[in-house]
Amino acid sequence: MTSEEVLEIFRHTGALLEGHFILRSGLHSRQYFQCALALQHMPVVERLGAALAEKLRPLAPATVIAPAMGGLVIGQEVARQLRCRFIFAEKEEGRLTLRRGFRIAPGERLAVVEDVVTQGGRVQETMDIVQKAGGEVVAVAVLVDRSNGTVQFRVPMFSLLQLSVETFPPDQLPPDLAAIPAMKPGSK
Repeated sequence: MTSEEVLEIFRHTGALLEGHFILRSGLHSRQYFQCALALQHMPVVERLGAALAEKLRPLAPATVIAPAMGGLVIGQEVARQLRCRFIFAEKEEGRLTLRRGFRIAPGERLAVVEDVVTQGGRVQETMDIVQKAGGEVVAVAVLVDRSNGTVQFRVPMFSLLQLSVETFPPDQLPPDLAAIPAMKPGSK
């Protein structure tokens, strides 16, 4: 699957939004990927999941872990395609944690799957959970890398779409962006 095909899926499903957005990181942007709009269509989920699974297959993860909410749908599909276990980390008192009886065995090989990465905070938090439990993160796989490859983890990272999307601190907005009311469409 090419980057152009992935971008077309996001445009066709209305998942690539244009305007003034506040990202989870607190940065502002003109574009926002609302992956949930694309991932509400099961044929899209299956196609994108297959593309990510093919990138991860050589690393043979035993488990896919995703940070909730964004990574849930695509993470589960990647695990299904790989025929492996799927778990997720979710917020508790503002921090990601394993709940619902999920456990990671010492030495267990996990792949972290997320929808969009800008600065990588949620992915890193998920990786820290795995490492603290004694598991091994073998790779990170995301649908969209908004950092254009600048976000680095200590493991291989795969993406279906890599873009350089301008982001701005709230006190350094360009005039055209400052003139538009900001929206915060994503998860908190």
